Amino acid sequence: MAPIKAALLGFGTVGQGVYEALKTHREQLQNVLGKEVVIEGILVKDRSKKRELDEHVLITTDFDEILNIDGLEVVFEAIVGEEPGFTYLSRALDKGCHVITANKVMFAKHGRSLLDKAEALGRYVGYEATTAGGTPIIRSISQLLQVNEIHAVEAILNGTSNYILTNMREKGLPFHDVLVSAQELGYAEADPASDIEGHDAFYKLMILSELSFGETPKWEDVERKGITEVTREQISVFKDWGYKVKHLARIRRDRDQFISSVKPVLVDADHPLYGVEDVQNAITVETSLAGKVTVQGAGAGRLPTASAMVEDLTYVLQPQPVTRKKKTEQHADNNSESTDFTTVGEYVVIGSSVSFHGTDDVQILKQEIKEEHVFLLIECQVSTATLLKENPELAVYEVAGKEKNKKVEQEQKDVLLKKVTNL
Repeated sequence: MAPIKAALLGFGTVGQGVYEALKTHREQLQNVLGKEVVIEGILVKDRSKKRELDEHVLITTDFDEILNIDGLEVVFEAIVGEEPGFTYLSRALDKGCHVITANKVMFAKHGRSLLDKAEALGRYVGYEATTAGGTPIIRSISQLLQVNEIHAVEAILNGTSNYILTNMREKGLPFHDVLVSAQELGYAEADPASDIEGHDAFYKLMILSELSFGETPKWEDVERKGITEVTREQISVFKDWGYKVKHLARIRRDRDQFISSVKPVLVDADHPLYGVEDVQNAITVETSLAGKVTVQGAGAGRLPTASAMVEDLTYVLQPQPVTRKKKTEQHADNNSESTDFTTVGEYVVIGSSVSFHGTDDVQILKQEIKEEHVFLLIECQVSTATLLKENPELAVYEVAGKEKNKKVEQEQKDVLLKKVTNL
């Protein structure tokens, strides 16, 4: 029986992992698919570089040579950047190939275009590896979308940031020391900006938004903040108060608008992502029928990412793959009296001095002075927290999972209001 012919675009860490996984799991794949999967060609930047590959494999710098492989069925894309990845995969679909990608930047920007083209051509785009390595987030959400509606997504999507925050807390080390350790272990790149500034998690969140809601918010409207300003002192107080700081990517659809962010957030032991540590990734999906569903696994690395791409391969090539279901528009507005309510949440405010003025209700739940900084745990309206964040002298952390709609009368505001000046 003729094998399934595939090609690899890129032979870096991920590309090598895919090649290795296809070889080491050849028998398992053949049992599932009924055919052997063979890499026929690999697109590289430098043909002269020595590589340990089967003799029959075409090594080329010319993408046209890849497309001209007779009987090519699948193209794995494991290169970096928006281009030429998008052009390559678009041309591969036109040629009649299924495509599988790990390129999160490209897919965040062009995923909808590729999915629409694939649907029109009767082909398939696999993109499990774009979001969280070996954690089956994409397929889990796709399965939920068969019946459930997705209300919200909350996730730890960057293993590097999670590793740094975990080790700052557990070892009491400053940010820079843990970053150096992460680089030495291969968890962080020489230039770690994409991870620690939140860009990596942002692109992944946009991919999950497209999948969950059929669209994304305007990118400029998404609050994005990295972890570079999280200090050892802050983490120590958070730990004493029973909180962990996590770099969370979150999106919720509220009627006709999105509420979305990628930023450091505090979680307590009741939060489903509280125990996700080191380089692990996890996602919690809030659904209409199944409630909250959490999936956790390895977030990155050669073999976890390769695993996601190989699983995509089996998903498309089995006799009756599940058809991707487009998400219908949501018109949920179950609270006709929403204008009578305000959203209230809990926040930790940190500064050398903290003052509250005005008429917004602020309830102080806890306070501590440590190393000349005032730490306040408060309950207040979201509008109040937004104003506080605009003050450059203050650090403001949201406590996840504490949001609630609260009917606020003026007399309640007067009782709750506490002014704190020059603590």
